[in-house]
Amino acid sequence: MRALLVTSVGVTCAAALTLPLAAPALSTPAAHSATARPPSLSPESPGSGPPAAHIEAAPPRTDETRAAALAGSTQSAPEPLAAPSDRSMGPAASGQGLDRRTARPFSLVGVVWDDAEAELHGTVQVRTRATGGANWSDWQDVETHNAEHAADLGSAERNSGAVRGATAPLWVGDSDGVEVRVRPEAADPQHRSAAVPLPEGLRLELVDPGEDPAPEPAPDALAGRTVTPAAFAGNPVPPTTTGAVPEALTAESAAASAVNADLAPLGAAVIPALTKAATEEEAAIVAAGAKPYIGPRPKIVTRKGWGADEKLRERNFAYTKSVKAAFVHHSASGNNYTCKQAPSVLRSIYRYHVKSSGWRDFGYNFAVDKCGNIYEGRAGGVSKAVLGAHTLGFNTNTMGVAVLGTYSSTNPPAAAVTAVAKLTAWKLGLFGANPKGKVTLVSGGSGKYAKGKKVKMNVISGHRNAFATECPGARLYKKLGKARTSSAKLQGR
Repeated sequence: MRALLVTSVGVTCAAALTLPLAAPALSTPAAHSATARPPSLSPESPGSGPPAAHIEAAPPRTDETRAAALAGSTQSAPEPLAAPSDRSMGPAASGQGLDRRTARPFSLVGVVWDDAEAELHGTVQVRTRATGGANWSDWQDVETHNAEHAADLGSAERNSGAVRGATAPLWVGDSDGVEVRVRPEAADPQHRSAAVPLPEGLRLELVDPGEDPAPEPAPDALAGRTVTPAAFAGNPVPPTTTGAVPEALTAESAAASAVNADLAPLGAAVIPALTKAATEEEAAIVAAGAKPYIGPRPKIVTRKGWGADEKLRERNFAYTKSVKAAFVHHSASGNNYTCKQAPSVLRSIYRYHVKSSGWRDFGYNFAVDKCGNIYEGRAGGVSKAVLGAHTLGFNTNTMGVAVLGTYSSTNPPAAAVTAVAKLTAWKLGLFGANPKGKVTLVSGGSGKYAKGKKVKMNVISGHRNAFATECPGARLYKKLGKARTSSAKLQGR
């Protein structure tokens, strides 16, 4: 998996920002920086305009980062940049941008900046060129209001010093060319010549998801090795006994799998579905004291199954006391993916959350694709109360489920809504929660509720119920009533 770190320079709001691209020569995770010429943001047709500049990758340094510069450029700092030439933006919209650049293949883009507390008041748009093609896509919007998807204020994850401000990631498919423009909002609608300052340190992130994991070999074909409890040091739920681990598993992968050992063999790519009767029997072991209402366990693709690189995340797992509610999100990453590509989308978002945004792990506890497949998200065990970074102010004692896609004006597939119902019927059932019920949660501080405020919500809520946001999109939000009813029915209520 590769990420191209694109470092910004010259970040005054009145000037066009250089977001120089660099491309890695190797498949190992790497950050990159470069200088570039002034951008051209003219409203020409996608297939016209100046040729893309080629980016050369420099030899790797010992810290596994790569420095790169535009071919033929020797300057260590960018020259002063003029305002964009796109007059349709209006006087106040003079923003920052990057003209067309060629890069090594990538599939997901996003924009990050230095201060996690700073908001990007404006719009971000990108257009890309498919790998090997000549035509450029239309401009695509990137969701800028992403601060509400994050670890709670004051938490160890939030205060790690690594967290950055970030837009939502956008899946663009296999691409090798990119152009971006950032337009600030007018500071005063009556005086549009003044613009809201954009955050400092803006840079473009390009992520290559890498290859899909190899098919899981037959059990009798796996060579084994003994793993001692020391291999799981720092994780609160090690396996109860030592056992044979496939040679393909690293210690980090084994640890992420071991927390699901009661549900599937070590190293399994899938946690299999169970009947309701079998689930009720298992629940007595997995969640002692669980109420008798629980839905059948659905099939869940593990982190191993979608190819998570366990060396990216923070080693330890983090837990809360219970799971009292589920917050439903959309990933806002666009709908231009196939279900076969969903693991690639997940690997890209995972890297964007950890390496670009500075989070400890994938933000959501679970993900659901448009075909209704369910995926394990943040590591720590699918049946456990894992602390996520999905709903600012309400991550404690809740779970976050992201439906891959953008559902503001597009209806979510019925299969995805059904999957949300199945997942919540099982997971909430483990903790005795009624999907059609209400719950009182205490805010950790957000833009909608002050820290310490007690808020009564639906047990299955949309992200917008906890924060002033459009997430999970108007069309998906309208389906939550159906999801609650179906989830409760699956529990036997």
